[in-house]
Amino acid sequence: MPDAGRLNALETRLAHQQALNNQRLAALEEEIRDHETRIRAATEGVTQFKLVSALSSGGSGLMSLVAILRAFLGG
Repeated sequence: MPDAGRLNALETRLAHQQALNNQRLAALEEEIRDHETRIRAATEGVTQFKLVSALSSGGSGLMSLVAILRAFLGG
């Protein structure tokens, strides 16, 4: 029964390959989750920066308008 020995060896190699594939898949899935978290954090930072930038530029625009009105009205 030399074929039984070969079959057992192939089954062992297959089980080992499946274990390696599962380990690689788990590592890739963890890496994807990490990238998604980093992208979300970066997006939140950009959104907050845009909001602060818009508010500050809007505030300076408002102050410019007030200064023009004061100068025009002689205040």
